[in-house]
Amino acid sequence: MDKQPATYILASGRNGTLYVGVTSDLIARMWQHREHVVEGFTSKYGVDKLVWYELHGTMEAAITREKRVKKWNRDWKIRLIEERNPYWNDLWAEVIG
Repeated sequence: MDKQPATYILASGRNGTLYVGVTSDLIARMWQHREHVVEGFTSKYGVDKLVWYELHGTMEAAITREKRVKKWNRDWKIRLIEERNPYWNDLWAEVIG
């Protein structure tokens, strides 16, 4: 997967703590989350499983989507995840091919 803007949701586990993010390079950003190289929310709470992502044509579109999803209540985010990933599998392997 080449660099491409993406909006994503990480979880600590099924129905666990959620984190909504945006990046221009999903592989690099996921590596940072998984290796806990940046101190912050995701490393503090062990939120490192990629459970949902969406690729976008522009960074502007990805940021707009991130802002919308962040405002959603938890039930809506869970529904979004489970529409594509009902078992909350870690999609990291899918991303790295």
